[in-house]
Amino acid sequence: MKGNFNSLINGDLPVLVDFHAEWCQPCKVQAPIIKEVAAGLKDRIRVIKIDVDANRLVSTRYHISAVPTLALFKKGELVWRESGLLSKAQLISAIERFV
Repeated sequence: MKGNFNSLINGDLPVLVDFHAEWCQPCKVQAPIIKEVAAGLKDRIRVIKIDVDANRLVSTRYHISAVPTLALFKKGELVWRESGLLSKAQLISAIERFV
């Protein structure tokens, strides 16, 4: 992860965090869906990816026990979180409440 996690999630834009792992097949399916959603909401959210194996402190801090887990932060506060594979419609619906 580049940068300090706290500084990344404390901006003015809501931040969608994709907690994933390289070995995780559902994570690989989720990735293009996240890209598509991010492109559609490009000026309204920021997306960062966190590899749970390479960033154990952050993963532990947020009790990430399954991947993929998506979390939305607004001004540093966790406002939504979901584990498992989400469709584009499910993801947009969840994010739209906070942007």
